[in-house]
Amino acid sequence: MTPETFPSQAIIEQTHELIRHYIHRTPVFTNSTINQQCGVEVYFKCENFQKIGAFKARGGINAVLSLQESERTNGITTHSSGNHAQAIAYAARQVGAKAYIVMPDNSPKVKINAVLGYGAEITFCPNTPEDREAAVQKIVAHTGATFIHPFNDYRVIAGQATAAKELLEQVEDTLDVLMAPVGGGGLLSGTALSAHYFSPTTEVIAGEPEGAADAILSFKSGQIERAPFVKTIADGLLTPLGDKTLAIIREHVKEILIVSDEEIVAAMRLLWERMKIVVEPSGAVPFAALMKHKDLFAGKKVGIVLTGGNVDLGKLPF
Repeated sequence: MTPETFPSQAIIEQTHELIRHYIHRTPVFTNSTINQQCGVEVYFKCENFQKIGAFKARGGINAVLSLQESERTNGITTHSSGNHAQAIAYAARQVGAKAYIVMPDNSPKVKINAVLGYGAEITFCPNTPEDREAAVQKIVAHTGATFIHPFNDYRVIAGQATAAKELLEQVEDTLDVLMAPVGGGGLLSGTALSAHYFSPTTEVIAGEPEGAADAILSFKSGQIERAPFVKTIADGLLTPLGDKTLAIIREHVKEILIVSDEEIVAAMRLLWERMKIVVEPSGAVPFAALMKHKDLFAGKKVGIVLTGGNVDLGKLPF
């Protein structure tokens, strides 16, 4: 597919076939204690067990495999706080291309080390969208590398859509609701498209941290908005939406629910304690939204994408 090809059902199916040898078909877990506490049947799609420890491997590998050989010759570049950075570094290594990654200077050490481990070259910058873009543009000008946007790219969106596609296939009964976190919107828009194509009666609801609450404003206004303030433990959800992701989200997502850092940490801790799995703060956001709004989901079957497990174990919030 090309960067401007809107992800149709056929494209998502073709994408899934293209990337399946490079990714894990991650498991879906349930937990009876959590179901009882929430009054809901929850099905967790464990992308924390994915290659690189996060769903971003799906979009990254699809975008890189979709490049022409000539587009890989001078390397590949992107900007990311960590998981997309790892995805592009991993994907570039698979095809023998050089990866130039721009990362915020406050990125988690575990994510920095993983990017270096895949052989990528890192450039650090202040953690603002403007500084990220400026650093990438310098790399492109200097090296001729091909830029892959972390979320506002239909190839990335199609790759991310495969997580929800798998989840819908793995749960026997139709899900009433699919939930995902929202940062730049690549996963949420992909999730919404998969629900639309493969399970049209399933509603899609997002969780967003109040310390980076731009998507809910954009969702309401129809324009890309900025968060009133940016300060959250969910380091993977700091970026605003793009025009491609916003258009899909406004058409196919029902609602965006806001949660505090305290609620995110509580949800994260419950997942660690009850399910014995490592989930990073960003991945716990939709579950935090479910816990906060149990009345909205009572008696329903809910699928949640646990997006990743790349946590700095030296800085656990509990």
